[in-house]
Amino acid sequence: MQSLFKVLADSTRLRLLRLLRQGDFTVQDLMQILSMGQSRISRHLRLLSEAGLLRVEKQGTWHYYRLSPGEGLFSDIWPFIEAHLAELAWQEQDAAGVLQVMAERRRRSQEFFNRHARDWDNMHVELLSLPEYRDPLLDLLPEGGLLVEIGAGTGHLLPLLACKAARTVGLDHSPSMVAMARETIIQNQLADQVEIRLAEMNHLPFADGAVRTVVMNQVLHHAERPLEVFKEIRRVLEPQGVLVLADLIRHQHDWVRQRLADQWLGFNRSELESWLAESGMFTRTYRQFGSPATQQPVFLMSAGVAIDNSK
Repeated sequence: MQSLFKVLADSTRLRLLRLLRQGDFTVQDLMQILSMGQSRISRHLRLLSEAGLLRVEKQGTWHYYRLSPGEGLFSDIWPFIEAHLAELAWQEQDAAGVLQVMAERRRRSQEFFNRHARDWDNMHVELLSLPEYRDPLLDLLPEGGLLVEIGAGTGHLLPLLACKAARTVGLDHSPSMVAMARETIIQNQLADQVEIRLAEMNHLPFADGAVRTVVMNQVLHHAERPLEVFKEIRRVLEPQGVLVLADLIRHQHDWVRQRLADQWLGFNRSELESWLAESGMFTRTYRQFGSPATQQPVFLMSAGVAIDNSK
């Protein structure tokens, strides 16, 4: 107990906890946010990790630090600590630093997709050698209601999604991708059924509980903060709504960061289900496709809205 309180009795380490409750960051991210040197940041992170308050997610050559309250004393006192973190000094500066790091990630991603909109579909599939899972994905979609595809890209999937829904909206954060998707919709004579919008995945342009189905196909690994995306999806889903998510299983191919602008090197099922639970959702189905020997393995999962029995 004494060692835990000793670790917590430092303003910089508390600032790090305040930052990491918002998402996962690398040492370089934290250096930029806090305007501190690497040795100082690394020392504080090591002490927090040794105390069991953080865990490290290794993604290729990058290491992301993640808050991990666990089940011991820290998990018991964390709600009290969290409630008072805003009282720490440098609150506004730290918040501004996080926004700057997120904006830089978003800018790099948007510039990449604007440059590669025309050749994205072939480039993505060929470089990663993805298995075929389109038909199983379509089978997971409920009928009717509003269907939203987040990260619609060139819109190649939208004509198939539109067959399932009363109304379909495709979203993307790249103006070039939005233009390509609109061309796809016009070519398929679906302008009366499908709408294309420019939007960010963590700020969906829909009212609470307005969407029956959300589809994310090979998009989550580009998200700055996947947990925040899940929370936003939960907000817009109907009580019986469904999230259908296809993405990469965790891998170690560092080259995708430069070649495909990936933020994350895929995901493990456990972390996905942890984020879903924290967002108020639960896993309905989970399947894997592809063999590591010949293709990049992909997961296909569906999730529903959890019922709050406390009300």
